[in-house]
Amino acid sequence: MLEGILIGLSAALSIQNLLMVIAGCLIGTFIGMLPGLGPMSIIAIMIPVAITLGDPAAALILLAGVYYGAIFGGSTSSILLNAPGVAGTVASSFDGYPMARSGQAGKALTIAAVSSFAGGTIGAILLMIFAPALSSVALLFHSAEYFALMVVGLSAIAAFAGTGQVFKALMMTILGLILATVGEGALFNMPRFTMGLMDLQSGISFITLAMAMFALPEALFLVLNPAGSAQGSGGTNKISGLRFSRAEGRAMTPVIGRQSVQGFFIGVLPGAGATIASFLGYAVERNLANKDEQAQFGKGSVKGLAAPECANNAACTGSFVPLLTLGIPGSGTTAILLGALIALNVTPGPRLMTDTPEIFWAVIISMFIGNLVLLVLNLPLIPYIAKILSIPRNFLIPFILFFTLMGAYIGQNNATELLMLVGLGVIATIFRFADYPLAPLLIGFILGTMLEDNFARSMQLYRGVGFILERPMTLGLLVLALALVLLPSYRARRARKRAEGVADGD
Repeated sequence: MLEGILIGLSAALSIQNLLMVIAGCLIGTFIGMLPGLGPMSIIAIMIPVAITLGDPAAALILLAGVYYGAIFGGSTSSILLNAPGVAGTVASSFDGYPMARSGQAGKALTIAAVSSFAGGTIGAILLMIFAPALSSVALLFHSAEYFALMVVGLSAIAAFAGTGQVFKALMMTILGLILATVGEGALFNMPRFTMGLMDLQSGISFITLAMAMFALPEALFLVLNPAGSAQGSGGTNKISGLRFSRAEGRAMTPVIGRQSVQGFFIGVLPGAGATIASFLGYAVERNLANKDEQAQFGKGSVKGLAAPECANNAACTGSFVPLLTLGIPGSGTTAILLGALIALNVTPGPRLMTDTPEIFWAVIISMFIGNLVLLVLNLPLIPYIAKILSIPRNFLIPFILFFTLMGAYIGQNNATELLMLVGLGVIATIFRFADYPLAPLLIGFILGTMLEDNFARSMQLYRGVGFILERPMTLGLLVLALALVLLPSYRARRARKRAEGVADGD
């Protein structure tokens, strides 16, 4: 490994590759800030540019920089505008946006930047140490285990339900699962629930639904509140508090440690990725928090923002394990990276580390450099980026609507998406008025397709649901999901009994 690190250092520190890291991080960061233009789109556009470089190591370093740069920058629109254009940054808006609305946009962006840097760096260290061993672990996961993993992800709904909202969260999750069934199914290539509309045959776009659930209702709320629209959307025209306190730093440290490791190992599993890592990271930290800290989740919790930011960046790094060591793409983005490698006449797999170590180790070393570049680029820009919230709301509304409509249209290049966006946005606004949590709906939608695909495949392979008992890892994951659902209820009941005991004692 030491020899490989030295080879990687000599390759990654060349002038060309350093420029590729900086260029990739810059492009990815600014693309990630724009809702609707995720890493998949920009990497696909950048492939011809990467191929013309001629050097496979430089090309992969450039594309990898774009990938984690987009995830790094994707939190900006989530925190400032409540418009997550990338699935992996949805959870960042749950506490990041309330912090921005309370005049702490600078602090929120700083926490996001530091957490992203820590998650990416720790993930790169784990990738360097465990990549060969983890490739064999990833092979143990089959359709049955992925189905159980999706169920674990759905069990996170308990973390997004406020006091007395568990039933509402469950109903919204079911609605998300229902929306995920629109289009062609996993078992039969026949359209379902499309009402005869060809535009629905491929299903509802995630970008459209995410914008409809978060960004469009925010714009509608600003329109419905004209008295407050003349004020800055952050509640003040002066952005202050760009730094977090020592106490907040101490509170974030264990969260960063836990979620860097957890996010990395989730990213190692093909098909899991940054989205599940961020949702599970948020859910785990909320369940581990004490009662007072739990009450702050969803209202501007430091831990609630640090957990998903750390987890999704660590998961991005972890997704390179199956790509480089097995040649298995763990997500749509890494599938595009796999295509780029093949176009460059590089065959990823078990022999990549031995046949072309300069490519394998150069990519890993470039991740350390890239995360440092991202931190250096983003921290000085935070005061200027945060000033977006000092714009009066009546000027901010057109920008939110423009980026929302643009993101939905670019996602599918179909004008029908705009009609769906408006319809779903109106429904989401009604749900917000009725105090229904919208996050569980998006979780159900994101995980629903993967849940159905893996469940159908397992049913075909094992001719029934017997795979649950036949595969111990599947059973263990399902038991974990059940525990995650029941634990909050148990803790709430125990707290209620303790309160009743105190009252009786008085």
